[in-house]
Amino acid sequence: MEGIEHRTLNVNGINMHVAEKGKGPVVLFLHGFPELWYTWRHQIVALADQGYRAVAPDLRGYGDTDAPKEVTSYTYFHVVGDLVALIELLGVETVFLVAHDWGAMIGWYLCYFRPDLVKAYVCLSVPFRPRHPKMKPIPTMRAFLGDDYYMCRFQDPGMEDEMVKYGSEAVLKKIMIDRKPGPPCLPKENPFGISSDDKLPLWLSQDDLNYYSTKFDQKGFTGGLNYYRALDLNWELTAPWTGVKVNVPVKFVVGDLDVVYTTPGMKEYVHGGGFKKDVPMLDDVVVLEGAAHFINQERAQETNSHIYDFISKF
Repeated sequence: MEGIEHRTLNVNGINMHVAEKGKGPVVLFLHGFPELWYTWRHQIVALADQGYRAVAPDLRGYGDTDAPKEVTSYTYFHVVGDLVALIELLGVETVFLVAHDWGAMIGWYLCYFRPDLVKAYVCLSVPFRPRHPKMKPIPTMRAFLGDDYYMCRFQDPGMEDEMVKYGSEAVLKKIMIDRKPGPPCLPKENPFGISSDDKLPLWLSQDDLNYYSTKFDQKGFTGGLNYYRALDLNWELTAPWTGVKVNVPVKFVVGDLDVVYTTPGMKEYVHGGGFKKDVPMLDDVVVLEGAAHFINQERAQETNSHIYDFISKF
């Protein structure tokens, strides 16, 4: 963590907190839910040591970045707009992109809307999924995965109250250490499955958890949940891009226990030709055995190597 610098930049009408280290070509890191710039702590140091300028913002709604209240402020256009403005302020024409979870989804749309800004993309956990013109996201998820599927439950405006009841630390701990494959569900009773027997893994220290929980105690979860709540709106707004391919060099890395990868139909899409059809410049798909969702923290050194090996080609 030594040598990581922090500053606040005004981008696209909001104040964005950015952590960065190193000099050289920019590697832009995008975190997911429920995370912060801090999820990339290992990658920032490693890539800076290898001659890159590692930049990791708190995305809108998270940490020390502004969090507009309205769901309508969390569309792909808003968040990609933040990144376009950030890249301009960094004083570079292009970046290497590395992203995970929700950050990965935003990363796909940065590549979709502004491929001219991305030299290459290392995507962790969430593959690109094309827009289906007849399948609105949330109703489709309810039909196939049920009302308790986490993305459906996150539509509930009372979800924040449930999280507050359990406390940020307990909620974050449960989400981060869960290793159960398949689509996550949040039952009405004890939705986060909190147990006093849950132990922290070696890759997540109590100090790490304290950092996350302190920021979420301050900011709350609404900003992060609003990304999920804007899914149907995003589907409506991106109709003009139906059928468009992602034309950026991509490497995809995922754990074989990942909740996204083990969702029904996902492996078939990733390995059966659909992914390559939608992302013609897909260079490689790497599946890490025994790894779950938060691979950039759980398997930091391997993740660092996969990032460096790919971006060093360009």
